[in-house]
Amino acid sequence: MTHLMNADRSPAPSRRIALSRALLALAVIVPMAACQTRTMQVAQDDDSAWYIGSKPDKPFDIPLVDTQRLDPKFRRQQVSYNGPEQPGTIVVDIDKRQLMLVQADGTAMQYGVGVGKAGFSWKGEARIGRKGVWPNWSPTTTMVSLNPDLPRVRKGGLDNPLGARALYLYQDNRDILFRIHGTNEPWSIGEQLSSGCVRMLNEDIADLYERVPVGTRVLVKRNGKYRV
Repeated sequence: MTHLMNADRSPAPSRRIALSRALLALAVIVPMAACQTRTMQVAQDDDSAWYIGSKPDKPFDIPLVDTQRLDPKFRRQQVSYNGPEQPGTIVVDIDKRQLMLVQADGTAMQYGVGVGKAGFSWKGEARIGRKGVWPNWSPTTTMVSLNPDLPRVRKGGLDNPLGARALYLYQDNRDILFRIHGTNEPWSIGEQLSSGCVRMLNEDIADLYERVPVGTRVLVKRNGKYRV
């Protein structure tokens, strides 16, 4: 997987899509630790059936998901919103598996997400401390102590568990090790499968990434209430 395609030597579109699908199929059997998918049964049909093409991006194209395979409530859409949050706030509803970006006109951009079974372990609010494009992934010290064979760095790419984009969450200028990020397992949207981070379709996290700056407020709901 060290010979992933790059912006300078991109294969023909049909080969690029085929390569993307092959890497995505391989990724589901690679055990990672942070923001990963735990061992799971992949959809019985060929996972490549989830993809309908790709969106130009750098240094890798973003594989596009056939969203008709998703429950409509997990598809990206603009919805009415009458919550008390200020425009520009991100609200993650763990129970509904939805993330909303509050807009100024009484609406919100709503996205389907996958979350960990235990939800977030932190309380209060967080802010986006930094943003990453096709980010690298690194295990924490605790993860390495539990599994010394983990790679110390996995370069960004189609097989990386952080996907095409990552939003790194901070509290009091401290990275709390939770991320809102893309996923190469679209069938996990709407499920409780990751280890606590919030995962989105790669095309959705790319859309959200362009809408929110560093410093954006992030709130998490559980049982209809904020975790404060």
